[in-house]
Amino acid sequence: MPDRRTAVEALRRLTVDVPDWPEAGVTFKDVTPVLADHAAFSAVITALAAAGRDDHGTVVVDKVVGMEARGFILAAPVALALGVGFVPIRKAGKLPRETHAVAYSLEYGEATLEVHRDAIAPGERVLLVDDVLATGGTVAATRELVEACGGTAVGVAVLMELGFLDPRSVTGDLPVESLLTL
Repeated sequence: MPDRRTAVEALRRLTVDVPDWPEAGVTFKDVTPVLADHAAFSAVITALAAAGRDDHGTVVVDKVVGMEARGFILAAPVALALGVGFVPIRKAGKLPRETHAVAYSLEYGEATLEVHRDAIAPGERVLLVDDVLATGGTVAATRELVEACGGTAVGVAVLMELGFLDPRSVTGDLPVESLLTL
């Protein structure tokens, strides 16, 4: 089974910086080469799933949410690894039934996220999974959606955190497990 160090090494080796995308001044962290490498992808999923277990390896979450869109790619296999359900957090207008919605600011604009009102049952413990923690706005909005359903966000697991943007000032007391901090 791969360890966290293997996952971090894979992230360092395979992540590609794309300058000025999607707009000038933003350096996009392209993790698709990590996903295309089976060993790297397996290592990061195992490492992210560790955030949903206690020190004895017992699963401590009931659901894993992934934020659109790259969060889906990571959160679904994390949920499978933990043996729990996966819930997509979608952009506005993408879910067909009644939703909770939250508008928020992100690194280069504004957005609205939604979740089906019945996706998370009251009292369920939820792990939030995404690729990059930048300003913290997406995590804060997702936590608000989880709580609107009656669930409890118990932690965040991300591939990388952009520490220079100080996202933890926005995520508050929510524990964050980042495989790599830049």
